[in-house]
Amino acid sequence: MPALATITSSTMDLDDLTRVLLVGSLVLLVAVAAVRLSVRSGLPSLLIYLGIGLLLGNAGAGIQFDDASITRVLGYAALVLILSEGGLTTSWSNIKDSVAPAAVLSTVGVVVSVLVVAVAAHAFLPLSWTISLLMGAIVTSTDAAAVFAVLRNVPLPKRLSGMLEAESGFNDAPVVILVVAFAAQGVPGGTADPWWVLVLHAVVELAGGVAVGGAVGWLGGQILHRVAGASSALFSIGVVSLTVLAYAVGSAVHVSGFLATYLSALVLGNMGLPNRVAFQSFANALGWIAQIGLFVLLGLLADPTRLGEQLVPAIVIGLVLLLVARPLSVVASVSWFKVPWRDQLFLSWAGLRGAVPVVLATVPLVVGTPDTEWIFDLVFMLVVVFTIVQAPSLPWVARRLGLTEQVHSVDVDLESTSLMEISADVIQVTVGPESRLHGVAVFELRLPKGANVTLVVRAGEGFVPDRLTTIRHGDQLLVVTTSKVKQRTEQRIREISRGGRLAGWP
Repeated sequence: MPALATITSSTMDLDDLTRVLLVGSLVLLVAVAAVRLSVRSGLPSLLIYLGIGLLLGNAGAGIQFDDASITRVLGYAALVLILSEGGLTTSWSNIKDSVAPAAVLSTVGVVVSVLVVAVAAHAFLPLSWTISLLMGAIVTSTDAAAVFAVLRNVPLPKRLSGMLEAESGFNDAPVVILVVAFAAQGVPGGTADPWWVLVLHAVVELAGGVAVGGAVGWLGGQILHRVAGASSALFSIGVVSLTVLAYAVGSAVHVSGFLATYLSALVLGNMGLPNRVAFQSFANALGWIAQIGLFVLLGLLADPTRLGEQLVPAIVIGLVLLLVARPLSVVASVSWFKVPWRDQLFLSWAGLRGAVPVVLATVPLVVGTPDTEWIFDLVFMLVVVFTIVQAPSLPWVARRLGLTEQVHSVDVDLESTSLMEISADVIQVTVGPESRLHGVAVFELRLPKGANVTLVVRAGEGFVPDRLTTIRHGDQLLVVTTSKVKQRTEQRIREISRGGRLAGWP
């Protein structure tokens, strides 16, 4: 293992390659196996991957790695793939009603949260105002990987899951702008721009990112549809390449590449392209590899001997962020849209942090902001502690607030036949203990033409129902429906679940 620590580009030979492939493949296999533990515990797998990095680092297996610049570059590359996967697998119908509040939460909410955390950091740590604002900007962003991994396993209504997914896709862009600006101001000789200059700069970058992302996504999708061959594998490579191109074009013209990536992926994933299952599966695989590599890399960069020193400050800043800054940012952003108070409470608790704040904590190290080495350790501890607190509790909080849904769509990956080719969808229905679907016969559902209950799983046994089959508490149903009537089918099942068999009668 010490030999692995000394590999450089100029001395690497085939024996070194063998060792790298050995360690890399073992890490990936352990990471794949760890997903089951993550699902059972409710904790995002990021914690396990961070732990792997710590075990491989200088306090464990002895791999020496302390290059913040490489971490930042590879971290940005990983975030591009993670945002690409998030956009390609997000349904526009699920988030379209949530885009406006999510956009405000990703901009106005970010500013509110940064200011609140900055005041707390200035008062409690204490820090200069520039470093306090930098700290607030670093920890404010919710993490796309953590949100996509955890929330898609919680049966939330579309208005909530859509808002959280859209927010996590949108808010990386403004946060990166703020972190880079505050880090540059903290460099000796750096000058602070007036607040209105920073706001104008952010508006231009975000607007440009929207324009680039939309243009690359739509134009690229049209061209790819016409010139790509029949190979679903090559088509998938082309789709993901377009989302990466959006980032590159955005960064080249000095607008938000992250926002361009997410929006281009969102456009491509919802414009009816062929091989949708194939390119979503490919993007999902790349997203997992990016997450695993990124979190292991961040674990390698961390020094366990220093982390304990920042535990108390991390808890202080984290509590301010969770209990004050996040709720205030939610209230200031979504109250205008008449979002119910229960939704606002859940949004406040569900602001998960992950790789993004830890990656951004390397920015002041790279640009040369003095005396900021401790920020990485603090942010690392904050992410670990509050992920352990927040993530497993999300299903319980959703149930206590009465926000869980009995009906939700599930993605079905079929390698032999794509459901898109026959314009069909699958809806999974879980009949909860309070659902009024109990006692309703299948024919009494009065589903739209083109929708049928095709399977009932009861007490672990599956059977094909007939029209007289009575639904019971605890049943799980699979409803196959044409895409045209999917929303009407979901609406109909929800109506009966809430109002009983007579719901919807004139």
